[in-house]
Amino acid sequence: MQAQTDIASENIIVAESLGKSVMTSEGILHILSSIDLLIKSGESIAIVGESGSGKSTLISLLAGLDTPSAGTIRLNGHEITAMNEDGRAAIRNEFIGFVFQSFQLLPGLTALENVMLPLELNGDKTAKASAVAFLNRVGLSHRLSHTPRQLSGGEQQRVALARAFVTQPVILFADEPTGNLDSKTGATIIDLLFQLNQENRTTLILVTHDQALASRCDHIIKLDSGRRV
Repeated sequence: MQAQTDIASENIIVAESLGKSVMTSEGILHILSSIDLLIKSGESIAIVGESGSGKSTLISLLAGLDTPSAGTIRLNGHEITAMNEDGRAAIRNEFIGFVFQSFQLLPGLTALENVMLPLELNGDKTAKASAVAFLNRVGLSHRLSHTPRQLSGGEQQRVALARAFVTQPVILFADEPTGNLDSKTGATIIDLLFQLNQENRTTLILVTHDQALASRCDHIIKLDSGRRV
């Protein structure tokens, strides 16, 4: 993987005239229209807006999980809108990490195994040592052998953070990362998220309804009815 210091001055994501429309029984529904974005490496970006404003759709497009109806996206120099699913998957695997509201841990694996998994899929021989180190950094060195059902919500999200950062992604997408947590636990997770973000110089792009969380980011992108305002 290219060292993040090599791309520190570059625009990590460039989106131009981005749009997403779907056909419904009542006609064409425009979810996003004419979105332009310029995000630099190492920045933290909050995407905010009312429910239905297009936040999750935008983050899915930027991460290459979905394809736009119009416009282009360049991610770390690669035009992902010109790629097929295999190409986009390769880009995600190399450059991107994810943290979700629902944690998305595999229930049959321990905390250690969940964090090791993305490294093992890449054939990393240091998977166990790296996973142990990141679980220690998020304060879970005593929970390595516990499965998700044996962990609290906050502990599960800590495992998810360790899993996301263990691959040293260039970009981390977080979709409502504290949505299933109480306020105190959520605040702890956010502190940890920004700490890891700063330590690793990872570009952080998060969707949130939490204005306090959004205000901690370098920039805020507000959507209203599928348009940037």
